[in-house]
Amino acid sequence: MHFCLTGQYTPRALNNLLENPTTNRYEAAKKLIEAAGGKLISMYGTPVDGPGVLAIFDVPDPSSAPAIVGVVVAAGTLQNVKLTRLLTQDEILPIRQKAAKLRASYTPPGA
Repeated sequence: MHFCLTGQYTPRALNNLLENPTTNRYEAAKKLIEAAGGKLISMYGTPVDGPGVLAIFDVPDPSSAPAIVGVVVAAGTLQNVKLTRLLTQDEILPIRQKAAKLRASYTPPGA
């Protein structure tokens, strides 16, 4: 299951990064995600709303994603974290098919 994590570095994390500007956060993220049985697909720095990060990763167990976020937040690394489940096109097709079947069962407001 694919997830997208976004967040901004905390002031403490930024100070640590400035003290060690060559530190490799990709490797740290990769190690954590792999420990959860997953794979880091890509990771980017984001300048919006303060220096931050966007990471896309794949984990076999959906409970691993919030556990990963919990570890990162508890360590004081990120704040304003958002975790989004990403669906592949193969996963979306059966959802659309199910919605088409359910459509007749729903009455929208005012109808």
